[in-house]
Amino acid sequence: MNWLGQILGSEWHISPAGGATGDAYFATHNDQKLFLKRNTSPFLAVLSAEGIVPKLVWTKRMENGDVITAQHWLSGRELKPKDMNDRPVAEQLRKIHTSKELLDMLKRLEKHSLDPASILNRLKQSILKEQIDSNDMTHAIQYLEKHVEAVHFEDMVVCHCDLNHNNWLLTDEKQLYLIDWDGAMIADPAIDLGPLLYHYVEEENWESWLSMYGAPLTDNLRKRMAWYVLAETVTFVVWHKRKGNEKAQKEVQAELNALLKRLNIY
Repeated sequence: MNWLGQILGSEWHISPAGGATGDAYFATHNDQKLFLKRNTSPFLAVLSAEGIVPKLVWTKRMENGDVITAQHWLSGRELKPKDMNDRPVAEQLRKIHTSKELLDMLKRLEKHSLDPASILNRLKQSILKEQIDSNDMTHAIQYLEKHVEAVHFEDMVVCHCDLNHNNWLLTDEKQLYLIDWDGAMIADPAIDLGPLLYHYVEEENWESWLSMYGAPLTDNLRKRMAWYVLAETVTFVVWHKRKGNEKAQKEVQAELNALLKRLNIY
């Protein structure tokens, strides 16, 4: 962390912020609080300008080529699962999915669109590589194959791709932000809507939640959401197998079994 001290000065107190990459830090000095990250995407500047993430304070390039970004570190809390039912989440997600600025920036960064066929091909290769053999995985892949053409969707948008309640920050001033954009893609909005609704919102409330978001609950949207939720669940089984997390893998396989029953796939 010496390099951070060189940027900020010795009067700042710096501590690791955790995270998968270990490249995130908190810095405090008197009443000033910053969240620092190394080599984040240029996409962050547009997210900040759109009010989707906490304000970007500065960006600095190091001699070794690393880029350091500093954002306001705001007091607040993560959302609770029940909060995902509320209007602010639906409206913030609509803002993201309808933003031309975000879409233009991801296109400039040469992010390719994520389509169902490429997701399915990657999944099948991963299952073969990890040698996962179960009836549930077979049924899931058969369903995904059968419907891969039917869920093709033209109107691609910027998707966050990890709308876990832990990635939403509600500040003490009641401002809502969505953080951790490392996995953002250009994709069918159903890739965000499906996991959010399936995991957090009772099915009888989907229509009212989507009305806050600004979309009708059509049969086509139902089918696309089901497809992406199933693909995501299979992806998690593969991921935990690859990591050797046997307990977590069993938990996700139980989720997969429950999802197959919910979707009447047998």
